[in-house]
Amino acid sequence: MVEDFDGWYEELRPSMAVALAAWCGDASVAADALDEAFVRAVERWERVRTMPSPAGWVWRTATNVVRRRQRRHRMEHHLLRRRAAGESETVAGPDGTDLDLRRALALLTDRQRTAIVLHHVADLAYDDVAEAMGIAVGTVGATLHQARQALARHLAETPNEVAPRSSARHPGTDPAPIDGALP
Repeated sequence: MVEDFDGWYEELRPSMAVALAAWCGDASVAADALDEAFVRAVERWERVRTMPSPAGWVWRTATNVVRRRQRRHRMEHHLLRRRAAGESETVAGPDGTDLDLRRALALLTDRQRTAIVLHHVADLAYDDVAEAMGIAVGTVGATLHQARQALARHLAETPNEVAPRSSARHPGTDPAPIDGALP
């Protein structure tokens, strides 16, 4: 268990910065991501310091920050290329498939629906989903696997065969509204 954040930070930061820069190929991106990871670590210090590998937690957090920034950069680059090529930036309105997906999401348990939406719609990494939901990272993977299987089954059915799950069968869960916003 690490007790002193300042000492731990001063010891770990230089080697971690070199490693992260080598991993992502950009020292300034690595420095920014590492700074963000250490800020998150100090905010959660009581929990992080008791982990088997606080340095591993910082590394994972920093690499996730880099990955998110790279995804955002690729998306911005893609949109700028489309704009330069004169392609429309409008997004098509909902179609029957979207409605089927919304109905299928409504049939999932609250935990499955939350995991699917946080990971696939909000684009959060497993560890961020785990933190948001208050569950273990491994549980996120298992929950997503179960949810994907359920969605595949529900989407294979015709819309008339699909009925919202009763909250009596799953205490504490309410189906998502079909005509409202996604959960």
